[in-house]
Amino acid sequence: MKNKLILTAILLFSGFVLQSFCGFYVSTGNQAIFNKASEVIMVRDGNRNIITMKNDFQGNPKDFAMVIPVPVVLKEKDIKVVKNTVFTNLNKYSEPRLVEYFDQSPCYNYENDYKKEARAAVAMSSVQKLSIKDDKISIEAEYKVGEFQILILSAKESSGLKNWLVANNYQIPDKAEEVLEPYIKQNLKFFVVKVDVEEMKKLGRTELSPIQISYESDKFMLPIRLGMANAKDFQDLIVYAFTKKGRVECTNYRTAKIPTNKNLPLFIKPRFQEFYKDMFQKQYTKTGKNAVFLEYAWNLSANNSMKCDPCSFSPPSYTDLKDAGISFVNYSSQNWGIDYEGDLFFTRLHVRYDRENFPNDLLFQETPNTENFQGRYIMQHNVDVNVKDCDGAKNYLISVLERRENELENLEQLTNWDSSLYSDYTDEIKDKLGYKKEQKSALGFVTSGPKNPFPYLFTILFVGILSLLIFKLKNIRKVAVSLKTFFF
Repeated sequence: MKNKLILTAILLFSGFVLQSFCGFYVSTGNQAIFNKASEVIMVRDGNRNIITMKNDFQGNPKDFAMVIPVPVVLKEKDIKVVKNTVFTNLNKYSEPRLVEYFDQSPCYNYENDYKKEARAAVAMSSVQKLSIKDDKISIEAEYKVGEFQILILSAKESSGLKNWLVANNYQIPDKAEEVLEPYIKQNLKFFVVKVDVEEMKKLGRTELSPIQISYESDKFMLPIRLGMANAKDFQDLIVYAFTKKGRVECTNYRTAKIPTNKNLPLFIKPRFQEFYKDMFQKQYTKTGKNAVFLEYAWNLSANNSMKCDPCSFSPPSYTDLKDAGISFVNYSSQNWGIDYEGDLFFTRLHVRYDRENFPNDLLFQETPNTENFQGRYIMQHNVDVNVKDCDGAKNYLISVLERRENELENLEQLTNWDSSLYSDYTDEIKDKLGYKKEQKSALGFVTSGPKNPFPYLFTILFVGILSLLIFKLKNIRKVAVSLKTFFF
Protein backbone atom coordinates (compact mmCIF):
# COMPACT_ATOMS: atom_id res chain seq x y z
CA MET A 1 0.00 0.00 0.00
CA LYS A 2 1.43 3.39 -0.94
CA ASN A 3 2.25 5.86 1.78
CA LYS A 4 0.29 9.00 2.43
CA LEU A 5 1.81 12.16 3.79
CA ILE A 6 -0.08 15.03 5.27
CA LEU A 7 1.81 18.28 5.59
CA THR A 8 -0.49 20.08 7.95
CA ALA A 9 -1.46 21.36 11.36
CA ILE A 10 -4.34 22.81 13.31
CA LEU A 11 -8.15 22.94 13.12
CA LEU A 12 -11.30 24.97 14.18
CA PHE A 13 -14.45 24.69 16.35
CA SER A 14 -17.83 23.19 17.00
CA GLY A 15 -19.17 21.56 13.90
CA PHE A 16 -17.77 24.00 11.36
CA VAL A 17 -16.31 22.34 8.22
CA LEU A 18 -12.71 23.51 8.19
CA GLN A 19 -9.28 22.52 6.96
CA SER A 20 -5.51 22.77 7.55
CA PHE A 21 -3.33 25.47 9.08
CA CYS A 22 0.35 25.38 8.29
CA GLY A 23 0.84 22.40 5.98
CA PHE A 24 -0.46 20.99 2.75
CA TYR A 25 -1.83 17.55 2.07
CA VAL A 26 0.04 15.01 0.04
CA SER A 27 -1.69 11.81 -0.96
CA THR A 28 -1.41 8.83 -3.25
CA GLY A 29 -4.08 7.32 -5.46
CA ASN A 30 -7.56 8.75 -5.84
CA GLN A 31 -8.67 8.61 -2.22
CA ALA A 32 -10.04 11.97 -1.14
CA ILE A 33 -8.34 13.49 1.88
CA PHE A 34 -10.51 15.88 3.83
CA ASN A 35 -9.31 17.81 6.82
CA LYS A 36 -12.24 19.30 8.73
CA ALA A 37 -10.93 21.84 11.16
CA SER A 38 -7.93 23.61 12.63
CA GLU A 39 -7.05 24.68 16.18
CA VAL A 40 -3.81 25.93 17.67
CA ILE A 41 -2.79 27.17 21.11
CA MET A 42 -0.11 29.87 21.18
CA VAL A 43 1.68 31.07 24.31
CA ARG A 44 3.95 34.11 24.05
CA ASP A 45 6.31 34.92 26.94
CA GLY A 46 8.95 37.42 25.86
CA ASN A 47 10.61 35.72 22.89
CA ARG A 48 9.51 32.30 24.06
CA ASN A 49 6.88 30.65 21.84
CA ILE A 50 4.92 27.56 22.82
CA ILE A 51 2.66 26.21 20.06
CA THR A 52 0.27 23.30 20.58
CA MET A 53 -1.27 21.76 17.47
CA LYS A 54 -4.33 19.58 17.13
CA ASN A 55 -5.18 17.94 13.83
CA ASP A 56 -8.44 16.49 12.57
CA PHE A 57 -7.96 14.07 9.73
CA GLN A 58 -10.11 11.20 8.45
CA GLY A 59 -7.97 8.10 8.11
CA ASN A 60 -5.74 5.47 9.66
CA PRO A 61 -2.83 6.78 11.81
CA LYS A 62 -0.33 4.61 9.94
CA ASP A 63 -1.22 6.25 6.62
CA PHE A 64 -0.26 9.85 7.33
CA ALA A 65 2.54 12.16 8.42
CA MET A 66 2.69 15.78 9.52
CA VAL A 67 5.26 18.38 8.49
CA ILE A 68 5.47 21.93 9.85
CA PRO A 69 8.05 24.67 9.20
CA VAL A 70 9.86 25.78 12.39
CA PRO A 71 12.54 28.48 12.86
CA VAL A 72 15.11 26.39 14.77
CA VAL A 73 16.22 22.81 15.35
CA LEU A 74 14.04 21.75 18.25
CA LYS A 75 15.54 19.83 21.17
CA GLU A 76 13.81 16.81 22.61
CA LYS A 77 12.86 18.72 25.77
CA ASP A 78 11.06 21.25 23.54
CA ILE A 79 8.63 18.64 22.20
CA LYS A 80 5.84 16.99 24.16
CA VAL A 81 2.36 15.58 23.77
CA VAL A 82 -0.65 16.83 25.74
CA LYS A 83 -4.21 15.73 26.35
CA ASN A 84 -6.95 16.49 23.84
CA THR A 85 -9.12 17.82 26.65
CA VAL A 86 -7.18 21.08 26.77
CA PHE A 87 -8.57 22.02 23.31
CA THR A 88 -12.07 20.86 24.19
CA ASN A 89 -12.08 22.87 27.41
CA LEU A 90 -10.66 26.04 25.86
CA ASN A 91 -13.13 25.86 23.00
CA LYS A 92 -16.14 25.36 25.25
CA TYR A 93 -15.07 28.21 27.47
CA SER A 94 -14.27 30.79 24.77
CA GLU A 95 -16.62 29.98 21.90
CA PRO A 96 -19.34 32.45 20.88
CA ARG A 97 -22.26 31.86 23.20
CA LEU A 98 -26.02 32.01 23.06
CA VAL A 99 -27.39 33.02 26.44
CA GLU A 100 -30.96 32.96 27.71
CA TYR A 101 -32.68 35.32 30.09
CA PHE A 102 -36.24 35.31 31.38
CA ASP A 103 -38.55 38.29 31.91
CA GLN A 104 -40.10 39.06 35.26
CA SER A 105 -43.86 38.71 35.08
CA PRO A 106 -45.79 42.00 34.98
CA CYS A 107 -48.25 40.22 37.25
CA TYR A 108 -45.51 39.64 39.85
CA ASN A 109 -44.89 35.99 39.09
CA TYR A 110 -41.11 36.31 39.17
CA GLU A 111 -38.97 34.17 36.92
CA ASN A 112 -35.29 34.70 36.36
CA ASP A 113 -32.78 32.09 35.27
CA TYR A 114 -30.43 31.41 32.46
CA LYS A 115 -29.37 28.24 30.79
CA LYS A 116 -25.98 27.51 29.38
CA GLU A 117 -25.24 26.13 26.00
CA ALA A 118 -21.90 24.97 24.68
CA ARG A 119 -20.53 23.08 21.74
CA ALA A 120 -17.36 21.12 21.63
CA ALA A 121 -14.99 20.52 18.84
CA VAL A 122 -13.45 17.12 19.16
CA ALA A 123 -10.78 16.51 16.56
CA MET A 124 -8.52 13.62 15.75
CA SER A 125 -5.35 13.62 13.66
CA SER A 126 -3.68 10.93 11.62
CA VAL A 127 -0.07 10.75 10.51
CA GLN A 128 2.22 8.27 8.76
CA LYS A 129 5.59 6.59 8.46
CA LEU A 130 8.44 8.59 7.00
CA SER A 131 11.90 7.67 5.78
CA ILE A 132 14.61 10.01 4.54
CA LYS A 133 16.98 9.22 1.68
CA ASP A 134 18.03 12.29 -0.24
CA ASP A 135 21.29 14.22 -0.33
CA LYS A 136 19.40 17.53 -0.46
CA ILE A 137 17.65 16.80 2.82
CA SER A 138 19.44 16.50 6.17
CA ILE A 139 18.20 14.95 9.39
CA GLU A 140 19.05 17.51 12.09
CA ALA A 141 17.50 15.58 14.99
CA GLU A 142 15.41 12.50 15.72
CA TYR A 143 13.21 11.88 18.80
CA LYS A 144 10.52 9.63 20.20
CA VAL A 145 7.81 11.46 22.14
CA GLY A 146 4.70 9.62 23.31
CA GLU A 147 3.23 7.71 20.38
CA PHE A 148 5.15 9.84 17.87
CA GLN A 149 8.48 9.48 16.08
CA ILE A 150 9.81 12.92 15.19
CA LEU A 151 12.42 14.15 12.72
CA ILE A 152 13.78 17.68 12.33
CA LEU A 153 14.79 18.17 8.68
CA SER A 154 16.57 20.84 6.72
CA ALA A 155 16.38 21.16 2.96
CA LYS A 156 18.76 22.90 0.58
CA GLU A 157 16.02 23.74 -1.89
CA SER A 158 12.31 23.17 -2.28
CA SER A 159 12.88 20.72 -5.11
CA GLY A 160 14.90 18.54 -2.72
CA LEU A 161 11.95 17.93 -0.43
CA LYS A 162 9.63 17.65 -3.41
CA ASN A 163 11.89 15.12 -5.16
CA TRP A 164 12.16 13.07 -1.99
CA LEU A 165 8.37 12.89 -1.72
CA VAL A 166 8.03 11.83 -5.34
CA ALA A 167 10.82 9.24 -4.98
CA ASN A 168 9.01 7.75 -2.02
CA ASN A 169 5.73 7.36 -3.95
CA TYR A 170 4.00 10.43 -2.59
CA GLN A 171 1.64 12.37 -4.80
CA ILE A 172 2.07 16.05 -3.93
CA PRO A 173 0.14 19.19 -4.89
CA ASP A 174 1.23 21.00 -8.02
CA LYS A 175 2.06 24.14 -6.04
CA ALA A 176 4.04 22.36 -3.30
CA GLU A 177 7.43 23.55 -4.51
CA GLU A 178 6.17 27.13 -4.81
CA VAL A 179 4.99 27.31 -1.20
CA LEU A 180 8.00 25.41 0.22
CA GLU A 181 10.55 27.74 -1.37
CA PRO A 182 9.96 30.82 0.88
CA TYR A 183 10.43 28.73 4.03
CA ILE A 184 13.66 27.20 2.75
CA LYS A 185 14.98 30.64 1.76
CA GLN A 186 14.31 31.74 5.36
CA ASN A 187 16.43 28.77 6.48
CA LEU A 188 13.48 27.25 8.32
CA LYS A 189 13.58 23.62 9.36
CA PHE A 190 10.81 21.06 8.92
CA PHE A 191 9.23 19.36 11.91
CA VAL A 192 8.16 15.91 10.68
CA VAL A 193 5.98 13.52 12.66
CA LYS A 194 4.98 9.90 12.17
CA VAL A 195 2.98 7.57 14.40
CA ASP A 196 4.36 4.49 16.09
CA VAL A 197 1.19 2.41 15.83
CA GLU A 198 2.46 -0.29 18.19
CA GLU A 199 3.36 2.31 20.81
CA MET A 200 -0.08 3.87 20.39
CA LYS A 201 -1.65 0.48 21.14
CA LYS A 202 0.57 0.03 24.22
CA LEU A 203 -0.53 3.42 25.52
CA GLY A 204 -4.16 2.47 24.93
CA ARG A 205 -4.88 5.55 22.84
CA THR A 206 -7.63 5.63 20.27
CA GLU A 207 -6.87 9.15 19.00
CA LEU A 208 -3.62 10.99 18.50
CA SER A 209 -2.41 13.42 21.12
CA PRO A 210 -1.86 17.09 20.31
CA ILE A 211 1.81 17.95 19.81
CA GLN A 212 3.44 20.90 21.55
CA ILE A 213 6.67 22.58 20.52
CA SER A 214 8.65 25.35 22.23
CA TYR A 215 11.34 27.63 20.83
CA GLU A 216 12.91 31.07 21.14
CA SER A 217 12.18 33.54 18.35
CA ASP A 218 11.60 37.25 18.03
CA LYS A 219 8.87 36.40 15.52
CA PHE A 220 5.38 35.81 16.88
CA MET A 221 3.78 34.12 13.88
CA LEU A 222 1.96 31.16 12.35
CA PRO A 223 2.75 29.76 8.89
CA ILE A 224 -0.44 29.27 6.89
CA ARG A 225 0.78 29.28 3.29
CA LEU A 226 1.60 25.58 3.16
CA GLY A 227 -1.96 24.81 4.14
CA MET A 228 -3.24 26.50 1.00
CA ALA A 229 -1.14 24.57 -1.51
CA ASN A 230 -3.92 22.21 -2.53
CA ALA A 231 -6.90 23.99 -0.97
CA LYS A 232 -9.89 24.41 -3.27
CA ASP A 233 -11.73 26.77 -0.96
CA PHE A 234 -11.19 28.89 2.12
CA GLN A 235 -9.99 27.32 5.35
CA ASP A 236 -10.76 28.21 8.96
CA LEU A 237 -8.44 28.41 11.92
CA ILE A 238 -9.02 29.13 15.61
CA VAL A 239 -6.11 30.52 17.60
CA TYR A 240 -6.18 30.35 21.40
CA ALA A 241 -3.49 32.85 22.42
CA PHE A 242 -2.14 33.42 25.94
CA THR A 243 0.08 36.25 27.16
CA LYS A 244 0.87 37.85 30.49
CA LYS A 245 -0.57 41.29 29.98
CA GLY A 246 -2.86 41.97 27.03
CA ARG A 247 -4.79 41.04 23.93
CA VAL A 248 -3.13 39.39 20.93
CA GLU A 249 -3.80 40.99 17.55
CA CYS A 250 -2.65 40.34 14.01
CA THR A 251 -0.16 42.91 12.69
CA ASN A 252 -0.19 42.23 8.94
CA TYR A 253 -3.97 41.84 8.58
CA ARG A 254 -6.79 43.78 10.16
CA THR A 255 -8.12 42.46 13.48
CA ALA A 256 -11.90 42.97 13.60
CA LYS A 257 -14.44 42.21 16.32
CA ILE A 258 -17.38 40.01 15.51
CA PRO A 259 -20.80 41.59 16.22
CA THR A 260 -21.80 40.93 19.82
CA ASN A 261 -24.48 41.54 22.46
CA LYS A 262 -27.28 41.21 19.93
CA ASN A 263 -30.79 40.10 20.88
CA LEU A 264 -32.07 37.30 18.67
CA PRO A 265 -35.45 35.59 18.20
CA LEU A 266 -36.25 32.64 20.44
CA PHE A 267 -36.44 30.26 17.48
CA ILE A 268 -32.67 30.69 16.96
CA LYS A 269 -31.82 28.33 19.82
CA PRO A 270 -31.83 25.05 17.80
CA ARG A 271 -30.34 26.92 14.83
CA PHE A 272 -27.56 28.82 16.59
CA GLN A 273 -24.77 27.08 14.70
CA GLU A 274 -26.48 27.86 11.38
CA PHE A 275 -26.98 31.46 12.50
CA TYR A 276 -23.37 31.92 13.54
CA LYS A 277 -21.99 30.41 10.35
CA ASP A 278 -24.11 32.75 8.21
CA MET A 279 -23.30 35.74 10.38
CA PHE A 280 -19.58 35.00 10.23
CA GLN A 281 -19.74 34.58 6.45
CA LYS A 282 -21.40 37.99 6.11
CA GLN A 283 -18.74 39.65 8.29
CA TYR A 284 -15.99 37.83 6.41
CA THR A 285 -17.33 39.20 3.10
CA LYS A 286 -18.07 42.65 4.51
CA THR A 287 -14.46 43.11 5.68
CA GLY A 288 -13.00 42.17 2.29
CA LYS A 289 -12.25 38.52 3.13
CA ASN A 290 -8.91 39.38 4.71
CA ALA A 291 -9.61 40.19 8.36
CA VAL A 292 -8.75 38.23 11.49
CA PHE A 293 -11.77 38.13 13.80
CA LEU A 294 -11.72 38.56 17.54
CA GLU A 295 -14.22 36.18 19.16
CA TYR A 296 -13.07 36.33 22.77
CA ALA A 297 -10.61 38.31 24.91
CA TRP A 298 -10.52 38.22 28.71
CA ASN A 299 -8.29 39.00 31.62
CA LEU A 300 -7.95 35.62 33.36
CA SER A 301 -5.52 36.90 35.96
CA ALA A 302 -6.10 35.43 39.39
CA ASN A 303 -6.99 38.83 40.87
CA ASN A 304 -9.83 39.31 38.35
CA SER A 305 -12.90 37.66 39.87
CA MET A 306 -15.07 37.85 36.70
CA LYS A 307 -13.84 35.45 34.04
CA CYS A 308 -16.79 35.76 31.57
CA ASP A 309 -20.33 37.17 31.39
CA PRO A 310 -21.90 34.70 31.61
CA CYS A 311 -19.62 31.66 31.52
CA SER A 312 -20.71 28.96 29.08
CA PHE A 313 -18.17 26.58 30.60
CA SER A 314 -15.76 26.51 33.55
CA PRO A 315 -12.74 28.83 33.21
CA PRO A 316 -9.47 27.08 32.37
CA SER A 317 -7.96 25.22 35.28
CA TYR A 318 -4.31 25.14 36.27
CA THR A 319 -4.07 21.73 34.57
CA ASP A 320 -5.46 23.17 31.31
CA LEU A 321 -3.05 26.09 31.44
CA LYS A 322 -0.10 23.84 32.21
CA ASP A 323 -1.03 21.53 29.32
CA ALA A 324 -1.23 24.61 27.06
CA GLY A 325 2.41 25.35 27.92
CA ILE A 326 1.82 28.33 30.23
CA SER A 327 4.60 28.55 32.81
CA PHE A 328 3.97 32.04 34.19
CA VAL A 329 1.06 31.04 36.47
CA ASN A 330 1.43 28.93 39.61
CA TYR A 331 -0.85 26.51 41.36
CA SER A 332 -3.02 27.97 44.12
CA SER A 333 -6.41 27.15 45.62
CA GLN A 334 -7.03 30.54 47.21
CA ASN A 335 -8.13 32.74 44.31
CA TRP A 336 -11.83 33.30 43.67
CA GLY A 337 -12.63 29.67 43.04
CA ILE A 338 -9.80 29.10 40.54
CA ASP A 339 -6.71 27.04 41.22
CA TYR A 340 -3.88 29.26 39.99
CA GLU A 341 -2.27 32.64 40.66
CA GLY A 342 -0.54 35.08 38.35
CA ASP A 343 -1.22 37.39 35.40
CA LEU A 344 -2.85 35.90 32.32
CA PHE A 345 -4.74 37.20 29.28
CA PHE A 346 -6.64 34.91 26.89
CA THR A 347 -7.45 35.84 23.27
CA ARG A 348 -9.44 33.79 20.78
CA LEU A 349 -9.02 34.66 17.09
CA HIS A 350 -10.85 33.18 14.11
CA VAL A 351 -9.20 33.30 10.68
CA ARG A 352 -10.85 32.30 7.41
CA TYR A 353 -8.18 32.37 4.75
CA ASP A 354 -7.31 31.47 1.17
CA ARG A 355 -4.39 32.08 -1.19
CA GLU A 356 -5.89 35.15 -2.81
CA ASN A 357 -6.75 37.10 0.34
CA PHE A 358 -4.05 35.82 2.73
CA PRO A 359 -0.84 35.65 0.68
CA ASN A 360 1.37 35.96 3.78
CA ASP A 361 1.75 34.04 7.03
CA LEU A 362 0.06 35.46 10.11
CA LEU A 363 2.13 37.84 12.27
CA PHE A 364 0.98 38.69 15.79
CA GLN A 365 1.77 41.01 18.66
CA GLU A 366 0.87 41.26 22.32
CA THR A 367 -0.87 44.59 22.91
CA PRO A 368 -1.52 46.54 26.14
CA ASN A 369 -5.26 46.30 25.45
CA THR A 370 -6.93 44.55 28.41
CA GLU A 371 -10.55 45.25 27.46
CA ASN A 372 -12.75 42.19 27.90
CA PHE A 373 -14.72 41.01 24.86
CA GLN A 374 -16.88 38.01 24.00
CA GLY A 375 -19.14 36.93 21.16
CA ARG A 376 -22.47 36.92 22.99
CA TYR A 377 -26.00 36.53 21.60
CA ILE A 378 -29.09 36.91 23.73
CA MET A 379 -32.50 35.25 23.81
CA GLN A 380 -35.00 37.00 26.08
CA HIS A 381 -37.95 34.79 27.03
CA ASN A 382 -41.24 36.57 27.59
CA VAL A 383 -43.79 35.62 30.20
CA ASP A 384 -46.97 33.92 28.98
CA VAL A 385 -49.66 36.44 29.99
CA ASN A 386 -52.83 37.82 28.47
CA VAL A 387 -54.04 41.42 28.38
CA LYS A 388 -56.67 40.84 31.08
CA ASP A 389 -54.40 39.03 33.52
CA CYS A 390 -53.35 42.23 35.32
CA ASP A 391 -53.05 46.00 34.88
CA GLY A 392 -49.50 45.89 33.55
CA ALA A 393 -50.04 43.03 31.12
CA LYS A 394 -50.98 45.13 28.07
CA ASN A 395 -48.00 47.47 28.28
CA TYR A 396 -45.75 44.49 28.87
CA LEU A 397 -47.05 42.71 25.75
CA ILE A 398 -46.55 45.89 23.69
CA SER A 399 -42.93 45.98 24.85
CA VAL A 400 -42.52 42.29 23.93
CA LEU A 401 -43.91 42.99 20.46
CA GLU A 402 -41.44 45.85 19.95
CA ARG A 403 -38.62 43.64 21.19
CA ARG A 404 -39.51 40.80 18.83
CA GLU A 405 -39.63 43.19 15.88
CA ASN A 406 -36.14 44.42 16.81
CA GLU A 407 -34.92 40.83 17.14
CA LEU A 408 -36.10 40.01 13.63
CA GLU A 409 -34.42 43.16 12.34
CA ASN A 410 -31.16 42.15 14.07
CA LEU A 411 -31.38 38.69 12.54
CA GLU A 412 -31.80 40.08 9.03
CA GLN A 413 -29.01 42.63 9.42
CA LEU A 414 -26.56 40.06 10.79
CA THR A 415 -27.25 37.21 8.39
CA ASN A 416 -29.40 38.49 5.48
CA TRP A 417 -32.10 36.01 6.47
CA ASP A 418 -35.46 37.26 5.23
CA SER A 419 -37.30 38.37 8.38
CA SER A 420 -40.65 38.40 6.56
CA LEU A 421 -40.55 34.58 6.65
CA TYR A 422 -40.93 34.71 10.40
CA SER A 423 -44.01 36.91 10.74
CA ASP A 424 -45.61 34.32 13.03
CA TYR A 425 -43.04 35.34 15.64
CA THR A 426 -44.73 38.73 16.03
CA ASP A 427 -48.25 37.60 15.11
CA GLU A 428 -48.33 35.51 18.28
CA ILE A 429 -48.06 38.67 20.40
CA LYS A 430 -50.36 40.69 18.13
CA ASP A 431 -53.05 38.08 18.68
CA LYS A 432 -52.72 38.48 22.45
CA LEU A 433 -53.10 42.24 22.05
CA GLY A 434 -56.13 41.82 19.81
CA TYR A 435 -54.39 43.29 16.77
CA LYS A 436 -55.61 42.12 13.37
CA LYS A 437 -53.14 40.75 10.87
CA GLU A 438 -52.31 43.05 7.99
CA GLN A 439 -53.79 41.95 4.71
CA LYS A 440 -54.10 43.39 1.22
CA SER A 441 -57.54 43.93 -0.26
CA ALA A 442 -58.46 43.18 -3.85
CA LEU A 443 -58.22 46.90 -4.57
CA GLY A 444 -54.64 47.09 -3.31
CA PHE A 445 -55.38 48.83 -0.02
CA VAL A 446 -53.54 47.54 3.05
CA THR A 447 -55.98 46.95 5.86
CA SER A 448 -55.60 45.79 9.43
CA GLY A 449 -58.16 43.03 9.13
CA PRO A 450 -61.66 42.37 7.83
CA LYS A 451 -63.08 45.88 8.27
CA ASN A 452 -66.38 47.21 6.80
CA PRO A 453 -65.78 47.71 3.02
CA PHE A 454 -68.63 50.20 2.44
CA PRO A 455 -66.65 53.39 3.24
CA TYR A 456 -64.08 52.41 0.58
CA LEU A 457 -66.82 51.56 -1.98
CA PHE A 458 -68.64 54.86 -1.28
CA THR A 459 -65.42 56.80 -1.84
CA ILE A 460 -64.77 55.00 -5.13
CA LEU A 461 -68.36 55.60 -6.30
CA PHE A 462 -68.20 59.29 -5.39
CA VAL A 463 -64.93 59.82 -7.21
CA GLY A 464 -66.31 58.00 -10.29
CA ILE A 465 -69.49 60.14 -10.48
CA LEU A 466 -67.51 63.34 -10.00
CA SER A 467 -65.13 62.37 -12.82
CA LEU A 468 -68.06 61.62 -15.12
CA LEU A 469 -69.67 65.01 -14.41
CA ILE A 470 -66.43 66.84 -15.08
CA PHE A 471 -66.02 64.93 -18.35
CA LYS A 472 -69.54 65.81 -19.47
CA LEU A 473 -69.12 69.42 -18.42
CA LYS A 474 -66.02 69.72 -20.57
CA ASN A 475 -67.89 68.27 -23.53
CA ILE A 476 -70.84 70.74 -23.06
CA ARG A 477 -68.41 73.67 -23.07
CA LYS A 478 -66.83 72.39 -26.27
CA VAL A 479 -70.29 72.18 -27.98
CA ALA A 480 -71.15 75.74 -26.87
CA VAL A 481 -67.92 77.10 -28.25
CA SER A 482 -68.57 75.35 -31.58
CA LEU A 483 -72.11 76.77 -31.91
CA LYS A 484 -70.90 80.27 -31.11
CA THR A 485 -68.28 80.05 -33.83
CA PHE A 486 -70.81 78.71 -36.39
CA PHE A 487 -73.47 81.38 -35.89
CA PHE A 488 -71.35 84.42 -35.19
